[in-house]
Amino acid sequence: MKKYPVRCPITSYQCIMGGHWKPLMVWYLRNENLRFKDLLELIPDISTKVLALQLVELEEDNIIVRYSFKESPPRVEYALTKYGKTLIPILQVIKGWGLGHLKQHPKILHKDSEWRKRI
Repeated sequence: MKKYPVRCPITSYQCIMGGHWKPLMVWYLRNENLRFKDLLELIPDISTKVLALQLVELEEDNIIVRYSFKESPPRVEYALTKYGKTLIPILQVIKGWGLGHLKQHPKILHKDSEWRKRI
C-alpha cells in the first residue's frame, strides 16, 4: 500500500488506480488471465516500462496476482485478486459514462477506434 496519507475516499481510489493505464489493465483482466505481451497488444499506447511498473504497483496493492509457471520458456500470467474484482462494477459505471460522453462528442473518438462503429 501507498505510504502517504489519504484524506478522502476518492483519494484512496486515486492512490491505487491513479496510474494512467491501471483502469484499462484491470478491465482487460476482468474475464481472463493475461500475459505481459497480451496486455501490450490490448493497450498499444503503453510503453513496456510503464506496463511493468504499473503491474508491480497493482500487485503490491493486492489488485492483481502474478503467476509464474516453471516451464521452458518461462511463462508469467496476471490475474485479478478477489479484492481486485471489486473494482469491476466501478469500471462498468465509468464505461457507461464514457460511452454517453462519446455519443455527445463523437469527434473526440480516435479515427481507428472500434467504438466509432458502435456509437
